[in-house]
Amino acid sequence: MSDPMLSLTGIEKVYNRDTPGQINVLRGVTLNLMPGEAVALVAPSGAGKSTLLHIAGLLDQPDSGEVRIGGEAMHHLGDRRRTAARRADVGFVYQFHHLLPEFSAEENIVLPQLANGVPRGEARDRARALLDTVGVASRADHRPAALSGGEQQRVAFCRALANTPRILLADEPTGNLDPETSDRVFAVLMDLVRQTGLAALIATHNMELAARMDRVVRLDGGVLVEG
Repeated sequence: MSDPMLSLTGIEKVYNRDTPGQINVLRGVTLNLMPGEAVALVAPSGAGKSTLLHIAGLLDQPDSGEVRIGGEAMHHLGDRRRTAARRADVGFVYQFHHLLPEFSAEENIVLPQLANGVPRGEARDRARALLDTVGVASRADHRPAALSGGEQQRVAFCRALANTPRILLADEPTGNLDPETSDRVFAVLMDLVRQTGLAALIATHNMELAARMDRVVRLDGGVLVEG
C-alpha cells in the first residue's frame, strides 16, 4: 500500500486566542489522503472548511499539529520553501474561478508555469493539452468573460494542474454552477483525479456529489469525523 500524499495530524486552529471571544475552529484534525483518492469535506458554512483547506495547502499555519506532503514535514520550512512547496505540490480551485480577466484561457494556465520556471513554449504546450483534456481547447484564445461558467471552472481546474501538483484542494468548486453544469464539471474533476493520481480534498455542500467520491469526512464542532 502506498504512503499518504497528504497527512494532517492533530491540527488545531484558534481565532481570538486568549480572549473571551476565542473560537476553536479546528480541534485535533487528523486526515490522510492517498494518491488517486477523492475525499469530500462537508460542513455548514463557517465551520472551518476553508481554514482546513488553507492549512492543508500551506497558505496558513496551524496553531499546533503537523502537515506532511509526500511524507515530508512542512512545519519546519521557512516562508520561501513553503511557497516553493505549495507552488510545486498543491493546486487550488475555488467556487469563483478567479481567472485573470485580461488574459485568455490559455494564458491563465501558462502564467503559473512561467512563475515556476517553465519555458514559455513548454508551458503553452501543456496549457493546450490540459484544455483539450477538459474539452475546451477550442476556447483557448477566449478571455474569461467570453466563457460560460462551466468553461471558466474547467479552465480553473487546468490552471490548478498547470504545475503537475500532487494534491488538489477545491473549495466548493461547483457551488456557483447550475445542476447540469455542476454535474459535468464534477465529472471532469473526477476524471482528472483518476488519470493523474492526484490526492483530492473537495469541500462541498452538494451531498449527491459528495456521495460519488471515495470517502466523506465532516467537520463537527471543529472535529473531523468519517461519514
